[in-house]
Amino acid sequence: MSFLSTLGRRLFQGKYAISNTLSGAGLFILGDAIEQKLELKSNVIQTFDKDRLTRIGLIGLFEGPPHYIFYKYLDQYLPGRSFSTIGKKILTDQLVACPMFSVQFFMGMSFLEGKSLVECWNEFKKKFPTVYLVDWLLWPPCQFINFYLVPNRYRVLYVNTATVAWNVFLSYMKHYDQHDA
Repeated sequence: MSFLSTLGRRLFQGKYAISNTLSGAGLFILGDAIEQKLELKSNVIQTFDKDRLTRIGLIGLFEGPPHYIFYKYLDQYLPGRSFSTIGKKILTDQLVACPMFSVQFFMGMSFLEGKSLVECWNEFKKKFPTVYLVDWLLWPPCQFINFYLVPNRYRVLYVNTATVAWNVFLSYMKHYDQHDA
């Protein structure tokens, strides 16, 4: 038991960002797999798209380190758990993290699909307003719990876990208009 306890502490300490990165990629994959299962059940798609799953996993790997760094520095610049500090953290998360990670997600996915930079940007501009609205509805309550109750070293893991539902939504938003009618 001591070995598992030591391993767990090491994987989730600040300098061990790999666990946060891998869990982020895995949960992006899980979110897309759930969305594809829903699309299969609704006859929106006919077969499970493993290439799409690979692309979204790569985006998860790419987004893991910036997530880790963002929350690490957010805690350094806004230390504490007062309601005022938590409000500032949530506002920073909404005004900085959501737009930044949305750009990475949509531009990255579109780029991996072989789209031109103009096509990537146009898709982002079309879909971002809806994504940003839903983000404002979902993430402030989740982040309040995160910043008020979750220990710093588990923050990205918590966010990644809460992200499964978000990833299903992102996968839907990315792909809803890419199927044959």
